[in-house]
Amino acid sequence: MKVDVIVVGAGLAGLVATAELTESGKKVLLLDQEPETNLGGQAWWSFGGLFLVDSPEQRRLGIKDSRELAWQDWLGAAGFDRVNDEDFWGKKWAEAYVDFAAGEKRVWLQKMGVRFFPVVGWAERGGYLAEGHGNSVPRFHIVWGTGPGIVQPFEKSVREGIAAGLVDYRPRHQVNTLLTENGAVIGVNGSILVPSSAARGEKSSRDVMGAFEFKAQAVIVTSGGIGGNHELIRRNWPARLGSPPKNMISGVPDHVDGRMLEITENAGGRIVNRDRMWHYTEGIKNWNPVWSNHGIRILPGPSSIWLDAKGKRFQVPNFPGFDTLGTLEGILQTGYDYSWFILTQKIIEKEFALSGSEQNPDLTGKSIKKVLSRILPGPTSPVKAFMDKGEDFVIADNLTNLVEGMNNLTGEPLLNFAEIERQITARDREMDNKFTKDLQVTAIRGARNYLGDKLIRVASPHKILDPKNGPLIAVRLNIVSRKTLGGLQTDLSGRVLDSAGIPVPGLYAAGEVCGFGGGGVHGYRALEGTFLGGCLFTGRQAGRALVKEL
Repeated sequence: MKVDVIVVGAGLAGLVATAELTESGKKVLLLDQEPETNLGGQAWWSFGGLFLVDSPEQRRLGIKDSRELAWQDWLGAAGFDRVNDEDFWGKKWAEAYVDFAAGEKRVWLQKMGVRFFPVVGWAERGGYLAEGHGNSVPRFHIVWGTGPGIVQPFEKSVREGIAAGLVDYRPRHQVNTLLTENGAVIGVNGSILVPSSAARGEKSSRDVMGAFEFKAQAVIVTSGGIGGNHELIRRNWPARLGSPPKNMISGVPDHVDGRMLEITENAGGRIVNRDRMWHYTEGIKNWNPVWSNHGIRILPGPSSIWLDAKGKRFQVPNFPGFDTLGTLEGILQTGYDYSWFILTQKIIEKEFALSGSEQNPDLTGKSIKKVLSRILPGPTSPVKAFMDKGEDFVIADNLTNLVEGMNNLTGEPLLNFAEIERQITARDREMDNKFTKDLQVTAIRGARNYLGDKLIRVASPHKILDPKNGPLIAVRLNIVSRKTLGGLQTDLSGRVLDSAGIPVPGLYAAGEVCGFGGGGVHGYRALEGTFLGGCLFTGRQAGRALVKEL
């Protein structure tokens, strides 16, 4: 069929853009290199967290949020320092996104059938001054149904478009070139890959069985970032974070390869903020992997003792859940690419959650009964499975055996029992009073002033080495690749700009490939819940802009 727009990438941003276009009767060719099992892309695997401001969920929990406070937090996290060049459009997108999150975002999603878990999470707590990095209040709203729950309404819309003859969806179509004519993008060509029976997330073949070429009035690139391409991550690694890790696990499937960034650059698009990226420090190797080098991120509460590879406690504010990139820098400064949590049974059963739709079957399956079981003693079943089968866990009845097990796990006797015992004993002494000079203990007590944390997220302060709180648990934490914060520079309509700042005719981008807006809506740091939201917002903006233009 003759199409108006070609969308390259069937992840969340691509689905949203396609839905916006077909709602206005436009015809769309939707291309993706993966089999149909991967419709929805990375978003399907996500925990489904969305950044909302002054929501009913927040207000019910006594959280006083505002657009002004959210913008203050965003600026403190982003640290935009290239505002006359690479950050120019990213900052504009950031302000528009905060307005969206404080305005129509929730109403729009609710009309599409999206619902939210009633307890709002508090991610990236910062630990600096008021204008520094971090969320001043909890803003992490979990979609009821997690990642699949946010993908479903847009997939439904696209499938309705297919049935109505408005969408031509072609999986296993890998774009190799953006076709240009007189400086304008007029279509795409590429390779038809052999059919694949690979399950969602599994690596699929790149064997070619044919070729294609399609033309349209515009092309929207929504192909994602570089998180599955460790070579490209290391090539763009920011010097400010130290040397890139030699060992890294993958938080995204193999197909998140960054191919379309270079392809779009070759067609005249400009890539900015290549050195900005978002990788987690609390990664564990998946005992039941789906993709290559599959890593899962622990979503920790604030109570675990965090030690570097040699057993030295990290300094303020590098506590669990406070400053992802600050802690990443601290880890790499040690010369090692892993670190340790030491915690108790009481902490793991209250504070450990795992990122990902498949690691939260209760929320993903929308089971109220299973969700309520989280308040029962013991860790969740996915966490228990990692304790039993994961290679990064050590469990012992006393600290001597725990440290011995930690050294055995790495094969290096880097950890000194006496030094670790001294640090934890010193911390435990701070439990004897309601006041303390240990800022992690202060943070734990402060967190429990928030009802959501007290109910399901933060364990009561207790002594780590008291046997009644055991057994003791150690977790080796790997660096896990995840998000690309830079990308194609776009204006507020999603038009890709060239090196002179002029829109490339016929070329648009949305989602992670454009740094979730403008080539870097987050600046240097993310406030969390803003990656899925960035895909939603940029896909919506690009789709609506094209409807007007066409």
